[in-house]
Amino acid sequence: MPLVILSPSGGTGLPEGSPEYRYEIQLTLDRQGFPDPQAWLADKASWMARRFWPGQGLMDGDVVYDPDTGWALRFFRRDDSPVDAPMHTLLRGGAPCRPGENVTITEPDGREYAWRIVGVG
Repeated sequence: MPLVILSPSGGTGLPEGSPEYRYEIQLTLDRQGFPDPQAWLADKASWMARRFWPGQGLMDGDVVYDPDTGWALRFFRRDDSPVDAPMHTLLRGGAPCRPGENVTITEPDGREYAWRIVGVG
């Protein structure tokens, strides 16, 4: 399963990206390079997601899919609380998962930010 790495794109104050801010997600991609909903539904294991943020360190989570809302990232509280952190909308846009393509992530407060795919492998 490929690891997709996202770095900030224009509009975040970091137009060239930053290794300090990134998302790493594991996705099974279809032949065209898009996340594969059928593979996600058939897979009994969670698809990993990680969020790296200065001052907050690493947050572990997973990738979720809903046919009505699409792909999202879910991150868990660090204190092992059974309550999940808010969802983050992922992969808004029509481009396949390839380096150089952009996706949009909607933060819990509703603000949208562009993220560039900097690695798939």
